[in-house]
Amino acid sequence: MTRESMKDSKVADEETGHNEPLGGSEGNTFEAIGWALRAILKHWALILAAVLLFSGVSLAYSKSLPKIYEASTLIEFDPDVIKPLGNKTDPMVGWSALWDTKEYYETQYRIIQSDRVLSTVVRNLGLQNDPDFLGYKPTAPVPMESAVESLRGRLTVEPAKGSRLVYLKIQDTKPAQARRLSEAVAKAYIDHNLEKMVSATGDTVVWLSGQLDHFKRELEQTEDSLHEFKKQNDLPSTNIDDLSKMIRMEMQEYDGALTRTRLRRQELSARHTELSKVTTEHPDQIPASELLSNAFLGQLRKQYQEANQERAELIAGGKGENHPDVKRANEKIALSKQTLVNEIRTIQGAVARDLAIIQRQEAGEAALYEDSRKKAVELNLKELEFHRLDRLRAQNEKLYAVLLEQLKEADLRRMMNTNNIRLIDTPVEPKSPIAPRVSTNVGIGLLTGLILGIALALLREALDNTLKTPDDLEKRLDVTFLGLLPEIAEEDLDGKPAKGRRKKARRIKTELAPELLVHERPASGVAEAARSLRTNLMFMNPDKPYRRILVTSAAPAEGKTTVAVSVAVSLAQGGQRVCIIDCDLRRPRLHRIFDRAGDIGLMNVILGEATVEEVAKPTIVPNLYCIPCGPIPPNSADVVASEKFKHLLDEVGEHFDRIVLDSPPVVAVTDSAILSTLVDGVLLVVRAFKTTFGLSRSGLRTLRDVDAPIAGAVLNAVNLDRHEYGYQRYYYYRHEGYAPLPQGGDRPSDEAAAPPN
Repeated sequence: MTRESMKDSKVADEETGHNEPLGGSEGNTFEAIGWALRAILKHWALILAAVLLFSGVSLAYSKSLPKIYEASTLIEFDPDVIKPLGNKTDPMVGWSALWDTKEYYETQYRIIQSDRVLSTVVRNLGLQNDPDFLGYKPTAPVPMESAVESLRGRLTVEPAKGSRLVYLKIQDTKPAQARRLSEAVAKAYIDHNLEKMVSATGDTVVWLSGQLDHFKRELEQTEDSLHEFKKQNDLPSTNIDDLSKMIRMEMQEYDGALTRTRLRRQELSARHTELSKVTTEHPDQIPASELLSNAFLGQLRKQYQEANQERAELIAGGKGENHPDVKRANEKIALSKQTLVNEIRTIQGAVARDLAIIQRQEAGEAALYEDSRKKAVELNLKELEFHRLDRLRAQNEKLYAVLLEQLKEADLRRMMNTNNIRLIDTPVEPKSPIAPRVSTNVGIGLLTGLILGIALALLREALDNTLKTPDDLEKRLDVTFLGLLPEIAEEDLDGKPAKGRRKKARRIKTELAPELLVHERPASGVAEAARSLRTNLMFMNPDKPYRRILVTSAAPAEGKTTVAVSVAVSLAQGGQRVCIIDCDLRRPRLHRIFDRAGDIGLMNVILGEATVEEVAKPTIVPNLYCIPCGPIPPNSADVVASEKFKHLLDEVGEHFDRIVLDSPPVVAVTDSAILSTLVDGVLLVVRAFKTTFGLSRSGLRTLRDVDAPIAGAVLNAVNLDRHEYGYQRYYYYRHEGYAPLPQGGDRPSDEAAAPPN
């Protein structure tokens, strides 16, 4: 990918997202915050209007609502009902699981708002005929359902967080009515709960009496069954668990003895197997374990081996079988062999006897273990049945005791008329209304208006695709920023400050055209800006200065002629011979600025009717000459592309240090693209807050397509009082007489700086 295509891709991405901070691809967080703050400052009037609108609507709406008063009664739900016997268990078995659960409290809240409780309030207070409650005087009693629904709509049940307290709140337009209704609802609910508890307690007494007789019979039956089971199975009167423990210990002893016997039998069996491998032909191949445990056997084996070795030495010494020494050695070998074999047979017989004995012992111990195991299995079956019967007896005994105690307590409670709902605080007549909350509503409206206003401001700023600041030129267009020219305000023209914070550019009659303000008022901010632009141009390429400078713009009415004249004047003020040529052959303007209307100009030279010396005439600005357009041609593009035009530029260059060409917009016509190939540097003029990014991008693309030497861009018609230009480096452009000495030239004399008469 080429550098140009990368730039175009980058610019296209930015154009799609309008403003860079909202795109989020290249702007960091601080840039986005700065962009948002600038948008808020720019559209502060819109935000203020939204805030005032929503605040006013909220205030008007709040004032139109009737005043609502609220009275509340505080009651307590006490799960621990007073129990005469001191038992912590609720005697009402059907309700016991509900006291400490969320479901119970939710049920009570619904009961408070139920038709039964509220209809009691309506009847007691006569609300069906009460005009204060209904809000009008009824001709006949309203239906009970309507009165109940109206009362329910005013009632709020609000539990106190982290406690068993509940507020019964009633809202009404009359404070006395709110207090009376709240108190009546609390009383009706407490009475209803007491009536329910008394009725439920009576039912509980009847139910508990029947259950007590039933469990008494069940307890007697389980006790008889347990006694009969112990008698039939000859179980001791002691605990059956002790008997089971004794049998298990006996099994453990038998199992341990049997394990040890089996290990001994395995050892003897292995020893017997190893000894059986020893033969009479090779009696010296005795297992090592036998040699270690029997020293005598090892001595016999050693004698046998020594006799064999002695015979072998005699044979090796050359003595034959009939030699007396050899015969004595053979006799010694036979004697030691026989002795060794006899000892081995003795050991084998002893091991065989021990193995038989241990096998019989193992069989006996296995039989004892098996007998004990069978006894344990039989006892385990009896134990399971015994525990089942004993557990059933214990359960019936416990249930009987609980029912007996609860029956006594329920009977006492029925006589005491206890209630677990208590009144804590009676309602008082409210002094101030709770609604409408004017300050809260206005605050919400203010906040809503502020948020909506900021959102609209950010949206407008995001949709605003115009170029505004030097950063927009450098970052979004990827072009060098050369300088800016402030907006020509009234104070620049007549020397008096404009009224108001924001200064508008307004044309008034002066001795010279506004484009010549750099010459007319050399100490103004506009002149200082023009000199700064001149300095940047001079130092951009000091080895190869821009002698031919083309000034163009992307679209009409962006101030390119003003910029061209200002640049030419500032260059001339620096002591250089400068010629400004009006190359806008379609809509020329230089002849009006320099008062040469109807005079010969560029086209006369092209047509051979005049020479360069005749058309390049001095202006009121020292060192500045002007060549106007002359007659407007029908084919301006062909004119600037002709060889005669090129010769004209060469000829003008021989007489002047700098040439400034004022050209038509680059996007509208092709003249500027052709002219850009004939100059050393191109200045693209961008009008602040008017020229769009897409249009400027198109103009730059046109110039880059012809390899134009783009020097940079100039931001024109900048209102320095806007917050976007609150930079310290532009501060001196706002105040006449405080500008620093321009680089590349001396400050104008006092006479030159004086305002025109």
